[in-house]
Amino acid sequence: MQLTVWTYEGPPHVGAMRIATAMKGVHYVLHAPQGDTYADLLFTMIERLPDRPPVTYTTFQARDLGSDTADLFRVAAREAYERFRPEVMIVGASCTAELLQDDPGGLAKALDLPIPVVPLELPSYQKKENWGASETFYRLTRATCERSGASGPPPRDGRRPRCNLLGPTALGFRHRDDVREITTLLAGIGVDVHVVAPLGATPSDLARLGEANFNVVLYPEIAATTARWLERTFGQKSTTTVPIGIGATRRFLAEVAELAGLDPAALPDQTASRLPWYARSVDSTYLTGKRAFVFGDATHALAAADIADHELGFEVVGLGTYSREFAREVRAAAQARGFEALITDDYLEVEARIAELQPEIVLGSQMERHIAKRFGLPCAVISGPTHVEDYPARYAPQMGWEGANVIFDTWVHPLTMGLEEHLLAMFREDREFSDEAGPSHLGAHAAAHPTPAASGEPVDGSPLWADEAEHELRKIPFFVRGKARRNTESFAAARGMTTITVETLYDAKAHYGR
Repeated sequence: MQLTVWTYEGPPHVGAMRIATAMKGVHYVLHAPQGDTYADLLFTMIERLPDRPPVTYTTFQARDLGSDTADLFRVAAREAYERFRPEVMIVGASCTAELLQDDPGGLAKALDLPIPVVPLELPSYQKKENWGASETFYRLTRATCERSGASGPPPRDGRRPRCNLLGPTALGFRHRDDVREITTLLAGIGVDVHVVAPLGATPSDLARLGEANFNVVLYPEIAATTARWLERTFGQKSTTTVPIGIGATRRFLAEVAELAGLDPAALPDQTASRLPWYARSVDSTYLTGKRAFVFGDATHALAAADIADHELGFEVVGLGTYSREFAREVRAAAQARGFEALITDDYLEVEARIAELQPEIVLGSQMERHIAKRFGLPCAVISGPTHVEDYPARYAPQMGWEGANVIFDTWVHPLTMGLEEHLLAMFREDREFSDEAGPSHLGAHAAAHPTPAASGEPVDGSPLWADEAEHELRKIPFFVRGKARRNTESFAAARGMTTITVETLYDAKAHYGR
């Protein structure tokens, strides 16, 4: 067993909580010790939802272990039904309660409640949060559809084609705004949204999923399993393109047109996004070729890598995910770029890879933001796990045309601080922009203190900087000066040089610029 301070995903019962919290009319009875109630805070403190999750915990304590903990579950389930009167109840055990082997599903069935009870078998020590959400969504969909005797889509009879949006949950990265953006996008080409699930759906809505003509899978980590079952059961096809970025949004609309029986030639050829023009503008051209490291869930990491490569002109030098269920897709994307993907849920491995690759930009989750901050590297958050700042009050999708605008602003503007090259040159000697001040957008950790090497004293065998080389180094803009210093010192050390001259500086620049 490996102990860790930070983790990318919670246990699978947190995934089940994301589904229950996203839906209406569902209540989750969780066999769990007192300490596991921490998960409530993910929704009320991080996502800032106005209500606590619809979860009843048995909250057994150490002294209860010598008595009948199964009876605690029976009492909690019965009281939860009487108090909340849900349409459907889901029951399961947390990672700690799983060790008690009390069988919440069997106990709930014995209560003979007058509502459907869906038991969840979520192996806490083999699976993670996204898998738990996917399995819960699938179990709920299958149970409600089979109970209602739902059939496939009825004839269109002249009405517009309609689809389901599958995958958005509570605690999802911009899920709320993505649903609004994609609904508007689809309406613009003549496609109606039938059901959005699980976010905002009731169990009765799940029973109507089979009435749509096809499904739009927004987040494969959550919805792919359910979409495959819907296809087997009702013959509904699903989209495979996630519309994050300009190119992906165009491909998504073409795919929807084919599934909906629309004329692809009638699709709008002009985007409503400013990203393509802004990405070609003078303000951002000096970001071209910047070396980017990308890590996150599979959906957002793959999308970010494509945007970085093809729409913003970055060079992706590292790509990885903690979504092991989608490792194959990420490995293929990395292999196409000529390197090996990083598939891990150990943030220390991610930190080591970033240190090894020395990228100029990190696109990752809040975990990578902390790592990048320690290294003094710019970082934009593109994926969960999230923090409170990733749930803005404003409209900020990641998908569709407006999502592309948000991505441009999120990735580019904070990295450049609005300073063009000529302004950097003009204020190069300004005290505010000195090395000691450090780039303000990276916070206090990025304050560049004078290094021992810069003071003329070699440290730990590091090469000594000649005065003229140090003077030349200071001509480099401050936000890349630290990187240039580290690269040059690594270059010199690898060649056994004891003194860094101006020639060494430019040789290193040519070496890393290849």
